[in-house]
Amino acid sequence: MKTQETDRLILRNFRKDDADGLYAYLHMPTASCFLSLRLDNPLKANDEAEKRSKSDDYIAVCEKSSGKLIGDVFAVAEKHDKDVFAIGWNFNPDFQGHGFASEAARALLTYLFTAQNARRLYAYVEDTNTPSESLCQKLGMRKEGHFIEFVSFKNDETGTPIYENTMQYALLKREWESQQTT
Repeated sequence: MKTQETDRLILRNFRKDDADGLYAYLHMPTASCFLSLRLDNPLKANDEAEKRSKSDDYIAVCEKSSGKLIGDVFAVAEKHDKDVFAIGWNFNPDFQGHGFASEAARALLTYLFTAQNARRLYAYVEDTNTPSESLCQKLGMRKEGHFIEFVSFKNDETGTPIYENTMQYALLKREWESQQTT
């Protein structure tokens, strides 16, 4: 991805030296959907940073004033519909609540709809993740579905899966374009 700048952020490809910043928010993910990305130690963070540096799927979000990695946004193209992307965001809790996710996600949408000619974007959000649900709504995404006991990311103390309810939000390019004129 070509580096993108917003008022307060720089969105760029990951680099190997992003391991410490990545570890800061992935050693204890706050959203259960990111538990599978949990990094147990800094060595695994090094491996993950290197892996991400070779792909455009995950985009590093850095605070412009400090250059510090504060989170990431991601966009993964569907295998059979290259103009359809699953999107999302994951931020260091120390930087949540300041509008950084909104600013980064807006930049991501603009990039996908203009530079990548995306036709459709969608995001899955657990119904307990109200900040992400709110962000989807702020981005103009519409709720398409609410899936009951859709997925499990963890087990209870007896090993039984804990299923979560998940919502799907989506936005078409034509919907996004009409929002840009208002």
